[in-house]
Amino acid sequence: MSGHSKWANIKRRKGAQDAKRGKIFTKLIKELTVATKNGGEDPEANARLRLAIQNAKGANMPKDNIERAINKGTGSDAENYIDITYEGYASHGVAIFVEATTDNLNRTVSSVRAAFSKYGGSLGTNGSLEFIFDRKGVFNFPEPEGVDLDELTLDLIDSGAEDVENEDNYLHVTCNIEDFGNLQKKLESMSIDPESAELQRIPNTSISLNDEDLGKVFKLIEVLEDDDDVQKVYHNIEIREEQISLL
Repeated sequence: MSGHSKWANIKRRKGAQDAKRGKIFTKLIKELTVATKNGGEDPEANARLRLAIQNAKGANMPKDNIERAINKGTGSDAENYIDITYEGYASHGVAIFVEATTDNLNRTVSSVRAAFSKYGGSLGTNGSLEFIFDRKGVFNFPEPEGVDLDELTLDLIDSGAEDVENEDNYLHVTCNIEDFGNLQKKLESMSIDPESAELQRIPNTSISLNDEDLGKVFKLIEVLEDDDDVQKVYHNIEIREEQISLL
């Protein structure tokens, strides 16, 4: 994914964050609960929970909400959630990768399939998009004040960063999945709290669309993102700078 597409997605997510904060909190609470139930309530011993807490803080979730979600995950009555992925194509050959967490597989697959069908797409078999998406660690945060950017970049590369980009004093750092933990610890040691830190599926090939087709495909993406069971949606659209305002 090129810089245009990458930064367009970052700006779009940041812009949508305030408008859809309730929806974002719902998904973060589910992840906190599932991470706790599956790996325990100690974030030091539970990497998934540590990451969920970090992302919740990055979204400005109140501390009380975070603690309630963790407490819910320790209870015997916590829902039995399952992590599931779906792969398919939207119209115009756009690859769509969906990550979901659900307590009802039939409900989720029915909803996801209906969304693809309604907007001219189709679900594929798991593994069909492996050649399009690479799993990478991604950190996003404002440039720290009083820090030499060149030195910071070198420190992050020494800790496993593959790429460090700066746009409008906002840093986007990517790494191989194997280096995610080391880079996370490095940022913690530097007292840098990322607004988001996650494992993403980054496309290695992309598709450009005209404005009309982009709008149609993003209707599918937005419907999927609005589904309570869906945690993340990835695509391989090359979004031009002038198209950001259309999203």
